[in-house]
Order: sequence, then structure tokens, then C-alpha cells
Amino acid sequence: MSAWIHQLADAISGDETAVLVTVAATRGSAPREAGTRIVVTRDGLRGTIGGGHLEFEAVRIAREALSGASRSPWLVRFPLAASLGQCCGGVATLLFHPVRAEDALPALLAREISASGHAWIVVPVGDAAQRSVGGSGFWMSGDDVAALPSAVRESMATATEPTLVETVDATWYVERVTRSDFHVAIFGNGHVGRALVQVLGTLDCEVIWVDAREHDFPANVPANTTVIASDAPEDAVDAIAAGSYCLVMTHSHALDFELTRRLLARGDFRYFGLIGSASKRAQFERRLRARDIPAEALKRITCPIGSGAITSKEPGAIAIAVAAEILQLREVANNAQSRGRTRA
Repeated sequence: MSAWIHQLADAISGDETAVLVTVAATRGSAPREAGTRIVVTRDGLRGTIGGGHLEFEAVRIAREALSGASRSPWLVRFPLAASLGQCCGGVATLLFHPVRAEDALPALLAREISASGHAWIVVPVGDAAQRSVGGSGFWMSGDDVAALPSAVRESMATATEPTLVETVDATWYVERVTRSDFHVAIFGNGHVGRALVQVLGTLDCEVIWVDAREHDFPANVPANTTVIASDAPEDAVDAIAAGSYCLVMTHSHALDFELTRRLLARGDFRYFGLIGSASKRAQFERRLRARDIPAEALKRITCPIGSGAITSKEPGAIAIAVAAEILQLREVANNAQSRGRTRA
């Protein structure tokens, strides 16, 4: 699930109204792409649409709306020029969408994505169109598609990116929100594990964080993180999503070894990082070969972990280096998939 859904759920959990600010469209150079969001409350901000004066103005407008009674979505077009204190030179159109706790938007999205792997968000801007989608101010999967204008239905059939659709009485924001394929499993809640969870909390990923030491987990974790406190952390290997990026960094070499053995036996990860030195890797490899783990599987272990250019052993530095390593691998995989779709 996209990180903004977690952030929105957290923002409205106390019966508070939030304004969901979405980059609805861009032209030319812009700080962030269409579909990027921030969640604005009276005294909080989650996510970013690129910072700078664009975000400052967006937050100001959203908070002005929160002090009033506005519920209908609206669009604002921002030229990213000197008048806004920006030098991008492009144009960003932002969608401002007040969301109340009773609208249950995060729960609805979660249900749709869980059931089918995706959900549609279709937000009309215009009074006539607002009446056609009911009090929540948005249309979603599960509602009657036939009630939507033909131009919107055509966009849903063809669009691969968030888009704005113009009809006679409204402008419609159309986006297909998909289940996240960026899953990270972290075994170990020591200093590096805690630092890595905080870094990953700023990214659009789903994190599972596992350890037996229940009381060593912090009281508050990022919204995209699920904590699993288990007396048998190795059993959680079976529960992680296929294609996960896996990190083993527990307090116990024996547990690290058992987790390594189980992950290699499963084999469907995209990345497996084991904290430790080259000598630890050599020791583990000897023991794994004795258990008939194939040499090709052993090559998939990354140990030591982290970008090689960063040699600091400070937990925060290691966390940043590991996050960079994961992001680089993910970028390579995504580019390869894009090239494959282009050839097809």
C-alpha cells in the first residue's frame, strides 16, 4: 500500500479532518511527479511534494481550508517561476481534498487493494459532479462505473499515470492506486535496525520488523512499519512477501545463521543482506555448504552490507548505506522492467 494511505489513516485517526494535497498534473520541470501527496492537518504534515515555496503555499492553503467548513475538492495551478520563489520553470496543478474520519478513505482503499491488488480514486471538482458521487467527495472501485462520464471511463481504461479529465461540468482526477511491490523485512531491533526503520519510514515501502526482544521496540514506529514481536523470529520468514528486500541484523549469530538458512531455502527474495564482516560471511558459508546449500544460493548473500563507498560503522551511516543499496537495486530492476514493456 502507498505510504500516503498510512499517513492519511494516522492523520484522521483521532476524528480529525485532514486535507489530502495531491500533485494532480505537471508540465515541464516540477519538484515531484503526479500522484505525489502530502497530508495536512492543523498542526501536522506528513509526506512531501518537494518542499520549497510550492509546498509552503500548499500547506498554507490547506490549513486555511481546515479553519473553515469546506468539504469539496478544488484545484490550484502553480507556475513554478520567480513569483513563487521557484526556478523550475514548469507548472504544477495541485488537488486539495478535505477528508474526514467518517469518510473512511484509508480503510476503503486498503480493502479494495487487498481484494484486487488495486483501487481507483476518481475525484470530481465541480458542484454537479460532487452530487453524483455522494457525500465523501470521491468515487472508488466498487461503485457503479456506469454512473461516471464516458471520458472518465475511457481514461480508466487507458491511463497508466494519474491524469486530469475535463468534462462539461467538472474536472476529474483519475488515478489507479496499486498494491506496493516494495517490501522490506528487517530481522533485529538493535541500533542499526532502529536506524534503518527510521530511514525507510520516509520511503514509499512496506516494512516488517521482527525481533524476539519485544521491549526493545520503540513506542512509536513509522506508519509504514509493522512490528512482529515473536519468540521464534525465524518463523516470520514464511510470512514475508515474495520479492522482499531482507535484512538480517539480530543480536545473535546463531539466530542470524538460522534466518540465513531459511531465507536461502525460500529463495524468492530480491535482496538479502546479512550484517557482519567478511569473516562472518566466510564462516556462515562453510556451515551452509555443510548443509548442502548450493553455491549459487550462497552468492546471493550480501555481506558486508551497504554501499561500499560508505565505510563508517555508525548505526545511522550503516542504515543510510543499506537504504541506498536497496534503492539502487530497485532502480535497476524497475528500469529493466520498463525496457521489457517497451520492447513488448
